[in-house]
Amino acid sequence: MNELDDVWEKMFAESRIENASADRGILSEFLALKASNDEVRSRAVEWLLSVFTELASHANRRSAGIEIQRKEPHSFSAFGANMVGVCIDLRQGVRCLTVEAGWTRLPSDGFMRGGALAVAHLRHFGIKSQDTHLALLKTAELPEWHVVDHNNVARPVEADDITRHITLLIDH
Repeated sequence: MNELDDVWEKMFAESRIENASADRGILSEFLALKASNDEVRSRAVEWLLSVFTELASHANRRSAGIEIQRKEPHSFSAFGANMVGVCIDLRQGVRCLTVEAGWTRLPSDGFMRGGALAVAHLRHFGIKSQDTHLALLKTAELPEWHVVDHNNVARPVEADDITRHITLLIDH
């Protein structure tokens, strides 16, 4: 169990509710759901970062000269909340594409808006108009990443959405 799970358990243990046996059942269900959601979030974040890392590595095999740096843990602000997760910087000279992805971990971080399980920001240094916001949303089958536009309308991420960011880093 990680530190965040310990915090949650301590918070529930400190609360005094009349029916202790019912509380244990509710707490067990909550912790099981939280662990399941955190596993989905973690896998989705790692998948997203590995796609960008693999595309940058592929470009490097063609002499792109992209330096890849990973920061973990990493905190960033998104949709009025504090997200905790991972960040990778893909640097080519003075150009930089930053991919940060995570989710709220503690009550003090705020809450996930719009039913998102996790969020990600794709930021281009010096080209703010190309920045993109992503949300991991539940769909009929599996959670999937969605591009969130300026009107908060979401559509599923396509391969072209990701390759466009790598191309912009290399060709801009």
